[in-house]
Amino acid sequence: MDILVVGSGAREHALLWKLKQSPRVGKLYAAPGNGGTNLLAENVPIAVMEFEKLAAFAKEKGIGLTVPGPDDAFVGGIVDVFQAHGLRVWGPSKEAAQVEGSKAFSKQLMQDAQIPTAKFQVFTDPSSALAYVRTHSAPIVVKASGLALGKGVYVCRTTEEAEQAIQEIMVDRTHKSAGDEVVIEEYLEGPEISVHALTDGSTHILFPSSQDHKAALDGDQGKNTGGMGTIAPVPGVASDVMAGIGNQVVTPTFETLKKRGVQFRGLLFPGLMMTADGPKVLEYNARFGDPETQVYMRLLKTDLLDLLEASTDGTLDAIRDSVEWHRGFAANIVIASGGYPDAYPTGLPISGIAEAEQDEHVVVFQAGTRMDNGQLVTAGGRVLGVSAIGGTLKQALDRAYTAVEKIHFEGMHFRRDIGAKSLL
Repeated sequence: MDILVVGSGAREHALLWKLKQSPRVGKLYAAPGNGGTNLLAENVPIAVMEFEKLAAFAKEKGIGLTVPGPDDAFVGGIVDVFQAHGLRVWGPSKEAAQVEGSKAFSKQLMQDAQIPTAKFQVFTDPSSALAYVRTHSAPIVVKASGLALGKGVYVCRTTEEAEQAIQEIMVDRTHKSAGDEVVIEEYLEGPEISVHALTDGSTHILFPSSQDHKAALDGDQGKNTGGMGTIAPVPGVASDVMAGIGNQVVTPTFETLKKRGVQFRGLLFPGLMMTADGPKVLEYNARFGDPETQVYMRLLKTDLLDLLEASTDGTLDAIRDSVEWHRGFAANIVIASGGYPDAYPTGLPISGIAEAEQDEHVVVFQAGTRMDNGQLVTAGGRVLGVSAIGGTLKQALDRAYTAVEKIHFEGMHFRRDIGAKSLL
């Protein structure tokens, strides 16, 4: 079966890497892909949001399954467009992807489903939002309701910071239309974890726990990013805790959507805060996480195509009990451009990936890269994801960081404390 993966990040590179291992996969295509995906697939110069062009390409090539990666594709309705053309496509419909496309919608859904989450208010004008934060003590969290590339969440330690966040989101329009409305929430304390639930609309499979590190700098300092590194599974998150999350978060979410006439197929990815009062949902995502996918694909033993097809075709129940994961741990360190998540240069030569991958436990997934006259150069904020597996978390992290030291491009930066709290 020939497969089209839509996207250009390290998440898509990781999906292609895993799909390539399936004996049932024929030719792989990546649209638009990056400087690394062309080693696994044929890069196709069609942008993520050009749905009609992508559908025409899938028809022309007789693609057996299309797998979109990015959030904006699902929220924009890529699945609906492909289905209207009679094409087989994995993932949630535009209506179902609202759980990620609108934080206001998702918070109301959590409230209706009685899912544990932070107390919240939704605002559509800055003056009301400002009045609210001035009467509520900090710390407080201000979120752009729409899609903001993972950068629309502001954890504000002071009222002044909250005022500045509202200014950036609603007045300066830093995140464009994502700032049409804001969600203002109570601040929750505790470690965050990521949960991935693959579903076909009636059955779901929980992946192991994982943990992203959102802040740009060591010690969880600096601005929020799309994610600077991940570990999986998370030590201390026991199987009974995961089962509880399945029962108290995942199942009620799907059931409440179904009551509204919305069937969710694809992957639901709630981010949770493990508070002293138990797990509370911070947000929903309607697709594979990035950089979570990079660790999941290293640990997944089962054929990824089997999972994606079952999710698409409504047959997940038949394989649910046979899904296997490798023992041990995986870690992924993101190497970013100097200046990220703010302005950064591009076109800088990258070296050392082949040297890093000489360790058989290491795979480097590319994101913001492109080929320029035979030279791999930077082309984005998050440039590379250096992943490694190990029998222990420390072993996986040590291997990943050793590999990172072999890679170079001007101004590169990365966090040196990914997974550190789990080693204490």
